[in-house]
Amino acid sequence: MARLHVVTGKGGTGKTTVAAAMALALAEQGKRILLVEVEGRQGLAQLFDIPPLPYVETRIAQGPGGGEVFALAVDAEAALLEYLDMYYHLGRAGKALDKVGAIDFVTTIAPGLRDVLLTGKVYEATRRKAHGRLAYDAVVLDAPPTGRIARFLNVNHEVADLAKVGPVRNQADAIMGMLRSDVTRIHLVTLLEEMPVQETLDAVEHLEELDLRIGSIVVNMVRNSPLDDESIALAVKEKLPAAEISRGLRAAGVGVSKGLVDTLIAEAHDHAVRIGLERENRDRIDALGKQVTELALQPEGIDNGTLIDLAEEFRA
Repeated sequence: MARLHVVTGKGGTGKTTVAAAMALALAEQGKRILLVEVEGRQGLAQLFDIPPLPYVETRIAQGPGGGEVFALAVDAEAALLEYLDMYYHLGRAGKALDKVGAIDFVTTIAPGLRDVLLTGKVYEATRRKAHGRLAYDAVVLDAPPTGRIARFLNVNHEVADLAKVGPVRNQADAIMGMLRSDVTRIHLVTLLEEMPVQETLDAVEHLEELDLRIGSIVVNMVRNSPLDDESIALAVKEKLPAAEISRGLRAAGVGVSKGLVDTLIAEAHDHAVRIGLERENRDRIDALGKQVTELALQPEGIDNGTLIDLAEEFRA
């Protein structure tokens, strides 16, 4: 069973919201879930309307099933100090390096090292035990966007090629082993639009080339059309019956004019064209042969209540 859920998606697709809803859905009775972000945006704090998260695992929510959700904003510099202390016992020396800015310098000139530290912290949290059992039943990672996800997850393979022996090589091999195992699944969030769908298709191809396992494609912000297929076909051709629209307006107590009817027919045309494009993009996603999860558009925005609703959609 998967215990590490990596959530990625093009910017603007609702990736962080989906990661949070997934964490809440996994928080069944008695389960402890860790929700991790690594981009330094404090997106989780904004989403849950709480103060900025420290580099400490903090309880932020209770799942609809009665479990608990903890959150962690991973800081690369703090993770490096932790790494130096854990593997090289450089506790005081590491803090001294931090004071003179050496750690920030190292992670800036070697951006790949930053990703190694971030994935390393996620690896540690996924495997950590407390009182003889896993500290968390599952970890959900709000990961970098699809354009960067393959490189982010594969960085430890590149490190392993450089470091032939020693703790760095051992750590890199262990992390890649976990990412490629049944423990890990990668979920890609998209909208039914051309660019997000294309990025999703490209990312799936690159991830599978790296022997990384896809969990599901999450189609977010899905809008249901009030028109049936026959009406959509007429709307595309701008042939919706004006007389029927006029009768509907009168029944609703709305004053009827030719200008209003023509405007509604034009809007229905635009709507029908958009529905057609969305269906084409959905066909492209279905052609991947992956599990697809749909989440409805939340027109009033996202708050704790709508997060719970989205979590229930995942649970269902």
